[in-house]
Amino acid sequence: MDHQPAATPTASIILEGFSKVLKGKQSLLEKVLAGFLAGGHILLEDLPGTGKTTVGRTLAKLVDGAVFKRIQFTPDLLPYDITGVDVWDERKREFVFHPGPVFAHVVLADEINRTTPKVQSALLEAMAESQVTIGNHTRPLADPFLVIGTQNPVETEGTYPLPEAQKDRFMLCLRPGYPDRESEYSIVRDDPGQWTLPGLEPVCTLDELLAMKTAVRKVHIDERLMHCTVDLAAALRDHPDTILGVSTRGALMLTAVMRSLAFVRGRDYVIDQDLADLAVEAYAHRIRLRGGAVKVEELVADLAVKELRHIRHG
Repeated sequence: MDHQPAATPTASIILEGFSKVLKGKQSLLEKVLAGFLAGGHILLEDLPGTGKTTVGRTLAKLVDGAVFKRIQFTPDLLPYDITGVDVWDERKREFVFHPGPVFAHVVLADEINRTTPKVQSALLEAMAESQVTIGNHTRPLADPFLVIGTQNPVETEGTYPLPEAQKDRFMLCLRPGYPDRESEYSIVRDDPGQWTLPGLEPVCTLDELLAMKTAVRKVHIDERLMHCTVDLAAALRDHPDTILGVSTRGALMLTAVMRSLAFVRGRDYVIDQDLADLAVEAYAHRIRLRGGAVKVEELVADLAVKELRHIRHG
């Protein structure tokens, strides 16, 4: 039987375009695209200069018609700087809505932890429901809609930790990391962010992207793997070092992005490797452990291996 989804060639073309700018990061690019196609949002957490901002710019350039907006989060930012505001029009004698940068297909929330929780919360409704309510009016956002948040996990001066409700809106928390030596050399030699990105041509349309999102929902996932995502969430909640465990939203998001990653990798069915590759990125940022406990990423990875072993040998 041929298990190749019809729209997969477009997914691979997007990945190919991605790799022209972001070199040596195939796994990261697969997961960013998978999160986008699954209708989720991505938190990129790493040191400066690791390509976090470039991810959003590149993705938007590859989709014909996609609108990209960047919000630089600062302490003096206000909620309406993100969502937009009603402004009185003297000539029309009525309030006219001026949309904020959240009204785009790809929104880069740069250094999202450099503004107050009140301002961060302006994204909650947008990320959860793809809409914004201002005054008495609720306005739908674009489809597709992706928020890419970035933050530096080391520098904490002048920052505000993301509230748990905000972190729970992100489908995946990814760490780009440094490229391998050969890829880093080619970046230094060619400077693709400066010379390749501006001239990057779109490789698919918004309609084709929406068709891929529809196809992702048809990817088959075995009941044993769905049980595994739930059992893993339960095991993490029940661990003695856990203060805050994985939400049901987290389990839903892991299931959705597993389907999407399988699609990106050219399959119409999910395998256990998809779960193994995504468990840490989908669950770890939702968990809070007691001080001095094991590292959360190690805990998620170890328990994921145990749960997968159960279904392999059960």
